[in-house]
Amino acid sequence: MGPRRTPCADRSPDPRRRLSVHRFRFRTAWDLDAPPDRVYAVLAHAEDYPRWWPQVRRAERTGGHTGTAYIRSALPYTLRVTTAELLSDPRGGILEAALGGDMEGWARWTVRPRHGPGGTTGTRALYEQEVEVRSPLLRRLSAPARPLLHLNHALMMRSGRRGLARLLAGPPEAV
Repeated sequence: MGPRRTPCADRSPDPRRRLSVHRFRFRTAWDLDAPPDRVYAVLAHAEDYPRWWPQVRRAERTGGHTGTAYIRSALPYTLRVTTAELLSDPRGGILEAALGGDMEGWARWTVRPRHGPGGTTGTRALYEQEVEVRSPLLRRLSAPARPLLHLNHALMMRSGRRGLARLLAGPPEAV
């Protein structure tokens, strides 16, 4: 069975598009010591993220391919994010979702084998996100607090990588 893609607006980053103060782009790579299919399997179940990612406080499916997550990192603000699956391609290693709620845009995981001396040594999971903040508070803060918001995101991603690495280091049945 091939990938399932839901049609939507273009989600690819366009470097010609001027970023507003309310728009954010993030790109983070995680190197993990586990096979790509195992990493993909964990990332494909966003409702389980709170088990291993401390900043994802709650995540739940609201429909077959939709969900809601509540996320809080170092800043004292909880984001409410709705998700709608756009692409689920295990063979290609791609998971993509449209985001709504306190921020609107898209997020994508790309899971690939990581090669090193002697062959495959694990997985590289690339996370990309482009969003525009919608929450009135975040819109007011997005210009003056931009560096702080980027730092907040970086801390959250670092913690997520650590949590996922711990989970993957356990027995396969734990995943």
